[in-house]
Amino acid sequence: MGLDISKITPTKAPFYGIIPGNATIPLGTITLPITIGTRENFQIEYIKFEVENFKASYHAILRKLALARFMAVPHYVYLLIKMPGPKDVLSLRGDLKKSYDCHHETIEYASTGRMLDTA
Repeated sequence: MGLDISKITPTKAPFYGIIPGNATIPLGTITLPITIGTRENFQIEYIKFEVENFKASYHAILRKLALARFMAVPHYVYLLIKMPGPKDVLSLRGDLKKSYDCHHETIEYASTGRMLDTA
């Protein structure tokens, strides 16, 4: 992503949920401005991300706290998130094929054991 490594705040708190039953220690955390919407209708929030030191299918996973900051309502069946914008409702749509491919890539990568480095 081209992040300035000096902006990462170190942490020792484990991160759960990447591999069921296992935890990893992130490199640290970083807070970044996130813009969602179009040029005419957008919202900006500062979201804290955990920076991991392993390959994964997803670039970022919005957790409940991030969704709450955006006042977003996820509709998992439709791969859709809706949230208020300054002019109208903002809608983000997912791609079922990409989600399926990412899920299987993560399972394959997790099964190699390379993600289990918690040092």
